[in-house]
Amino acid sequence: MLDKTFDPKAAEPRLYAKWEESGVFAPRTDGAAEAYSIVIPPPNVTGSLHIGHALNNTLQDILARYHRMRGKAVLWLPGTDHAGIATQMVVERQLAAAGNMSRREMGREAFVDKVWEWKAESGGTIVQQLRRLGASCDWSRERFTLDDGLNAAVRKVFVQLHRDGLIYRDKRLVNWDPHFQTAISDLEVEQREMDGFYWHFAYPLADGVTYEHPVAWDGDGQPTEYETRDFIVVATTRPETMLGDTGVAVHPTDPRYAGLVGKSVILPITGRRIPIVADDYADPTKGSGAVKITPAHDFNDFQVGKRAGLAALNVMDAYGRITAAGTPDVPADYEGMDRFAARKAIVARAEEEGWLKEIEKTRHVIPHGDRSGVVIEPWLTDQWYVDAHTLAQPALKAVEQGDTTFEPKSYEKIYFEWLRNIEPWCISRQLWWGHRIPAWYGPNGEIYVAESEEDAREQAMSDYDSEVVLHQDEDVLDTWFSSALWPFSTMGWPEKTEDLERFYPTSDLVTAADIIFFWVARMMMMGLHFMDEVPFKRVIINGLVRDEKGQKMSKSKGNVIDPLTIIDELGADPLRFTMAILSGTRDIKLSRQRIEGYRNFGTKLWNAARFSQMNEARRVEGFDPAAVQQTINRWIRGELTKAERQVSAAIEGGRFDDAASALYRFVWNVFCDWYLELAKPVFTGADEAARAETRAMTAWTIDETLKLMHPVMPFITEELWDQLAGEGAPRAEGMLIAAAWPDLPDAFMDQKADLEMSWLQAAVSELRSTRNEIGIPAGTKLKIALLNPTEDVRNRFLSNAEAFGLLARIDEIGVVTERPAEAVVSLAGGATVVIPLAGIIDIPAERARLEKEIAAFDSDIGHVNKKLGNPNFVARAAPEVVDEQREKLAEAEAGKAKLQAALTRLDAVG
Repeated sequence: MLDKTFDPKAAEPRLYAKWEESGVFAPRTDGAAEAYSIVIPPPNVTGSLHIGHALNNTLQDILARYHRMRGKAVLWLPGTDHAGIATQMVVERQLAAAGNMSRREMGREAFVDKVWEWKAESGGTIVQQLRRLGASCDWSRERFTLDDGLNAAVRKVFVQLHRDGLIYRDKRLVNWDPHFQTAISDLEVEQREMDGFYWHFAYPLADGVTYEHPVAWDGDGQPTEYETRDFIVVATTRPETMLGDTGVAVHPTDPRYAGLVGKSVILPITGRRIPIVADDYADPTKGSGAVKITPAHDFNDFQVGKRAGLAALNVMDAYGRITAAGTPDVPADYEGMDRFAARKAIVARAEEEGWLKEIEKTRHVIPHGDRSGVVIEPWLTDQWYVDAHTLAQPALKAVEQGDTTFEPKSYEKIYFEWLRNIEPWCISRQLWWGHRIPAWYGPNGEIYVAESEEDAREQAMSDYDSEVVLHQDEDVLDTWFSSALWPFSTMGWPEKTEDLERFYPTSDLVTAADIIFFWVARMMMMGLHFMDEVPFKRVIINGLVRDEKGQKMSKSKGNVIDPLTIIDELGADPLRFTMAILSGTRDIKLSRQRIEGYRNFGTKLWNAARFSQMNEARRVEGFDPAAVQQTINRWIRGELTKAERQVSAAIEGGRFDDAASALYRFVWNVFCDWYLELAKPVFTGADEAARAETRAMTAWTIDETLKLMHPVMPFITEELWDQLAGEGAPRAEGMLIAAAWPDLPDAFMDQKADLEMSWLQAAVSELRSTRNEIGIPAGTKLKIALLNPTEDVRNRFLSNAEAFGLLARIDEIGVVTERPAEAVVSLAGGATVVIPLAGIIDIPAERARLEKEIAAFDSDIGHVNKKLGNPNFVARAAPEVVDEQREKLAEAEAGKAKLQAALTRLDAVG
């Protein structure tokens, strides 16, 4: 006998160990089996399972388990990412906390050894946590972006792209993190809105040039007064960068400065002569309309500088300190000064010398390193780049012509927009942990790109008569470079392996929208370039998990839901089901209460199985569901078939929310609420044939239901499958995870049974609704009468009298020719049903109750309508708050309508 409740703490580790030991996570070796493959978005080796991982990996696991039960050879390939900057930071912090020497004191080789040591001991914790979620990955194929095989693939790709002219070295602006001393990607930059200032500086015009600047305007915006100026005003939020200014830009159509284009200003402090240029980047409506151009320290200025032929002067070092290394006219007293200290010094000097014209408060966005927390500096430096524009063209075409599709399709627009405007990809990082760039430098600066130092030396011999010392590039590659190769490098490329032959291209990729640019697009580029095929046929984008109010989860807000805590307390299945059923929206509003609610769904399934077991519903060897005679059995067979169609179509289409909703409706609303209730009198009745058939049908339906539910709630379904294994005939299959997906023919859907059951459900639902609306106590058994029914309707009611008694608490069904006094009328099942109320409810008291509750709804409706009718509230309130009010209004109006209908019934009583 099943225990009273399912114990996930005891069952989940035992069941997962059983699955893993059985080898069922590995693909079938049957060569005839259709292949289905997914590669996991590799979590950082430093990571811990968070709610986004729980969502993403639940959806992947649903796909893997479903296709495995469909008989396909399923490969869900797992692995972790070395996460260059994140991992290096973790180890550096540990060294500092332990009082050890820094990495620079330790040296590169010793430090990298330390990181590998940490990885062996602590790295990959998330892999164990994914097991707790139930992820059925093939762990025997687990990969790491820094393992030997992937290292070889990365070197080969780098060398080949360099040979093709698609990787090159260039001096360009990068996001520079002065704390970690490295370039970082846009994804690692956190934009923070902060209070700041615009400092307005007057740059004096060179060569005694003056011009007339408007200072007053009429009502049409036309200048009416002018003043003669020998300076031009620019505004900046970063005064320290002025030391690197090489131009001032004005808009080509700005009449104020038309005569100044081509003239020069003298840059204060340095005395540098810099030109005034015309460029569309300057906005005539903002500030003075003139902007300082610092190509080496601003991304927009860099582009202006390229168009105008302006020099790019670096006035900062790698630590964000002022330096004259890039330009000798920076005064010596600024040398080595921190950029923010230099800011204060320059503003003070401007004020003292009189060229500070105004200080304007502002609130603006400042880029910070997401790990270091320091302000990022746009910095001009030599780096390695990929010609992303060239590689993007096949990746664009592949999605345009449908070789790869996005689900939802709307995300294709984001993909296209980014690829059509793509910039060169900076792939070098000034770190020690990662794939070291396979480039060596000769004595005279020659660069030799090769897969090994030995190959580099062979190249060098063509330039030198004898062996020379070569120095390998100190930098490592951007983490996204190695993960861009993930779909094929993990399957053994560049070797021609069986896995590549069988499982590439992969079937689906499940990932988040925020890495469409950084990972999805780059995998498309690399896959098409090196494999001549897209890396995946479909990309399923999952939403962002927010709290119940729609706010982003953060530790500072205290609204983070930890999936591991949920699994500890409630089990993995409720979390998985919640993730699936909420997955259909871009922003998923999650609360603990929702997860607890879906734990109740698991409990409902368990209790249904236990109830069936107690009523001797056992599997019968040779049972044929096609041969059942009882209406409820023919009906549930058809309902199960419909549910299978819905669940299969939804999972195939990547609509996991529809699949979970279909499962919920079938298990709770159809099987438990209707079928088992209607089966109760059959289980205890005298008709032995009906009893035997219904018991066997119940057991068969539970078996098939467990199969349908397994991909979403694997633990509780596997436990029930195992516990019920000894009930009746043995199953052909072993574990549920390896069972075949239900194969139910269309003939199982019985129209006659459907019509009969639909009639009964509608009639019972109407009678239940009437009872509830007019306040008839739940336990009260009613005597009802049919008012002048047809013979057919009368017979229908009487033949289902037992069902009405059980489901609507009716113990007598009569027939009347006139409506009696003190009775309400309900239209149900094609009949006018009379419900006598004398002695059952106090009609005046019930009328008063309804009127009071309707008045309360009226008050709520008026209050909400007042809010929603206020344009200021709708405009200023957060969208989720406005939506919440609209939902509240809809609920209140629906509640009032039901009570009003009940009051109308009572008013008709008299």
